[in-house]
Amino acid sequence: MPGLRMMAGACYVAAMSKTSERVIAGFTTGERDYIRRELDIFFSTLPTVAEGFQLKTWRGGSDAGRPKLSPIAKGLIARGLMRLDVSGHLPRLFFTEAGLTALRAMMMDHRLADPKKFAHVRQELGIDPVSGDDMRRD
Repeated sequence: MPGLRMMAGACYVAAMSKTSERVIAGFTTGERDYIRRELDIFFSTLPTVAEGFQLKTWRGGSDAGRPKLSPIAKGLIARGLMRLDVSGHLPRLFFTEAGLTALRAMMMDHRLADPKKFAHVRQELGIDPVSGDDMRRD
């Protein structure tokens, strides 16, 4: 019996330690935090998914003029969930179709994104209907 308990205990340890970066709704924990920060209210402005995420650029050195990409942004691009667009004045990250699908899944789960805080994103993605009050303001 002691050998059986050791094997059962090892099974649980192996199963629990495998996923340090759990992928839920297509995004890792760090990616979800990054997305929530970028889509949260900013100086009383509600950002939209369609505008993308604005990036900073390097001012000097060998990378002068190139976009500053965080490791999280690089991971999103590498996994095909976002794409980099440098055609405008400032570089931006935009969601791909796969990224939009993952974002919809994230926004539909109230544990991953507060429905009240991200109501503007939920409406833009078609998860929540646009109320009559919102239409009159536009």
